[in-house]
Amino acid sequence: MVYTTDFEIHFRVPTGTVPPGLLAEAELHFASGLLAGLKLIGFTVWSSRRGGFNVTLPSRSYTVQGERRSFMLLRNILVDADASRPLVDAVVEAYEAWAAKQ
Repeated sequence: MVYTTDFEIHFRVPTGTVPPGLLAEAELHFASGLLAGLKLIGFTVWSSRRGGFNVTLPSRSYTVQGERRSFMLLRNILVDADASRPLVDAVVEAYEAWAAKQ
């Protein structure tokens, strides 16, 4: 069975101590389909040193023998694929439109 999902990308500027380069936090708000009424948090938009933007995807931090690591929550099914690229591009495009209105 195939499900289709429509979503909106929402941004907010973080408050408090903000790491250098962090521009905004993003959430996906699902409007229809199986995920309607839910949101996926944990996206961040950063300024890139080469110009443009970088987007980090939701992840969870954990510690192994005192070393901090992270586990990506949104991953490619196939190892060689870059399936997240269209989503990252959509977040950047939405951020540019949102930032232009601020």
